[in-house]
Amino acid sequence: MLKKQTVWLLTMLSLIIVLSVYYVLSPDREDLAFKNDPTSDIEQPSDRDDEGVDVNVTSGSEDEVFTTIRMNIEDERSRTRDRLKDIVASSDATSEEKNDALNTIEQLEKTASKEFILEKMLIAEKEYEDVLVRSDGEKVQVHIKEETLSKEEVDHIMQLVRDEFGDLTVDVIFQEMKATK
Repeated sequence: MLKKQTVWLLTMLSLIIVLSVYYVLSPDREDLAFKNDPTSDIEQPSDRDDEGVDVNVTSGSEDEVFTTIRMNIEDERSRTRDRLKDIVASSDATSEEKNDALNTIEQLEKTASKEFILEKMLIAEKEYEDVLVRSDGEKVQVHIKEETLSKEEVDHIMQLVRDEFGDLTVDVIFQEMKATK
């Protein structure tokens, strides 16, 4: 049976290969830009104390924006998991530090799973083009690619988020679709 570390490595390598092929074959890849611009369409919360993903997307293919943000969030979480796994494997760390690291890893996995479930549920339920759910432990942001959202839709989305994450602040943001040529 393969070790967890080997499975993790193979999974990450497969993901890198798939994303590389997607990037190479994508015709609009030159349009994607990352900038620290306060007037950007989508902003990652920067008021977090931990090493947050600070991504602001100012232009790019509509199909790539959420995917790119998801990749950056997963990269950051992967680095955090690796750092925490180093603590668990360290002979210098106390048992309390190791337990805290394991609990944090478990919380990261739960958060990622909840975000994924909400994204898929909203896409399937309302047939939005794309949904991006991001949680930092204190606030959940839900970005939806849609022309407009009714008050009832926003209330429903906020209730779904609270059902999944608990009583956190929820921001529902819709990203207007740009007209296609």
